[in-house]
Amino acid sequence: MKEEGVKQNCSSELRQDIITGDWVVIATGRAKRPEDFSKAERIKDNSEIESCIFENPEKTGQVEDVLIYETKEGEWTLRVFPNKYPAFTQNQNHCVSPEEGPYFAMPGIGFHEVIVTRDHYKSLAHLENLEVAEVLDAYQERYLDLMKNKKVNFIGIFHNYGKEAGASISHPHSQLMAIPVVSPYLELELYGAENYFRQNRHCVYCVMAEYEHNTKKRVVFENENFIAFCPFASRAAFEIWVMPKKHSPYFERITIEEKIKAAEVLQKSLNSIFKALNDPAYNFYIHTSPCDGKDYPHFHWHIEILPHTATWAGFELETGIEISTIQPEIAAEYLRKML
Repeated sequence: MKEEGVKQNCSSELRQDIITGDWVVIATGRAKRPEDFSKAERIKDNSEIESCIFENPEKTGQVEDVLIYETKEGEWTLRVFPNKYPAFTQNQNHCVSPEEGPYFAMPGIGFHEVIVTRDHYKSLAHLENLEVAEVLDAYQERYLDLMKNKKVNFIGIFHNYGKEAGASISHPHSQLMAIPVVSPYLELELYGAENYFRQNRHCVYCVMAEYEHNTKKRVVFENENFIAFCPFASRAAFEIWVMPKKHSPYFERITIEEKIKAAEVLQKSLNSIFKALNDPAYNFYIHTSPCDGKDYPHFHWHIEILPHTATWAGFELETGIEISTIQPEIAAEYLRKML
């Protein structure tokens, strides 16, 4: 048996996600220095504020807001409105599901909304904590409203930043999709969390959070309520998870105090990525228990942040096994220096 913590002279290492069972490769034989990632060429969006469709949504034909936050002076700080080009809509009640041989399909019924912050030039990494908390507040408010719809079983909340991450508009915004089917990737996590609990009588996410808090080697930042760390089996270089320390299956039940604490850790994480990687593209999304009427006591909501630091090639596409060229321990150490 190898002694825990002893470094092995390997050119690569296969690490397994203890929740989903997925494998990743940490290619130490061709590892990069942390500084090398900031030298990668970025696709910058230089679109001007005058042409931004989110600066004045009324003039650019956006549908009326479903939620708006304003200052005492009447200036808006955040607004939510239906996506102008939605992937899911409510206008499909009379659609007939296509049938073709052994295949199954259903109409794309659902909701697709955009959550827009006011400042055209400030990403979430550069907002104040209370401004990020306001974003989380909007996520929660729309989630609580849409989960009441009987046709909604899953609500995905995500943020794309940069062209490589799929952001076609540079103005900072998040998106929300409320649909009748549960994300297959989330189902893997739900199954893995329940399976781990049956075998170990502990929440796997709580175990991870406690271990990372105690060892510190993969922690990026933490406060009394939340912890941000680079996962042991990181799928991408500089991947970060933000997680409540207290067991909590449902994001939508987060308190005001918890939102402020979560905002601090999320903002610190995004800012450390901004500084370490020279303003990279990234995606983050919230994984929380589905709103399908079932109980998920073994799950633990969290935010996953994935910077775009590499492109999938043949091996990744064929196997689904991702290759990272930096150890998460080294990535976390470098990110901590950016705080």
